[in-house]
Amino acid sequence: MQEDPGADAPTAVPPGAAQPTGIPATRPPMASDTLDAVQAALGAEHAAVWVYGLVSAFLPASFDAGIDVGALAHRARRDATERLLGASGATPRAAEPAYLPPQPVTDQASALALLITAEQDATVAWRAVLDRTDDADVRAAAAQALTEEAVRATKWRIVAGVSPATPSFPGQP
Repeated sequence: MQEDPGADAPTAVPPGAAQPTGIPATRPPMASDTLDAVQAALGAEHAAVWVYGLVSAFLPASFDAGIDVGALAHRARRDATERLLGASGATPRAAEPAYLPPQPVTDQASALALLITAEQDATVAWRAVLDRTDDADVRAAAAQALTEEAVRATKWRIVAGVSPATPSFPGQP
């Protein structure tokens, strides 16, 4: 009997993933370095949503649940980040029409590698937000995002057979 390649794929929405930290309707403007970091994190979320759509064409149906969970979590995080920026009086940056993967995606291995890269890029972006703000709401949202995305990256590394499955300090470039 052959092992199901998607058996270890992320399949459960982590607590709070579908509903990231609540954002008040209005809040003070963000400092410019915080704003830049949050906009960059939003960009990483836009890219991750796009990546999950792309890789679905290269992974067997056994990966569908994990792909759905990741895509849902990134869409929810993207939407919450857009609300955070809007409540702060900033205009959220729009998604790009498409993104250029670091390597061509042609098969299951390259699709899994791209998922890992997208999750890692998002952890790095959210870690940068933590480094650039003292705002409690922004820090809570960034810490939640960093944690969830680091866990998802670890799960995808396990599925892909990457060792070590988790870096010593998630969110470090």
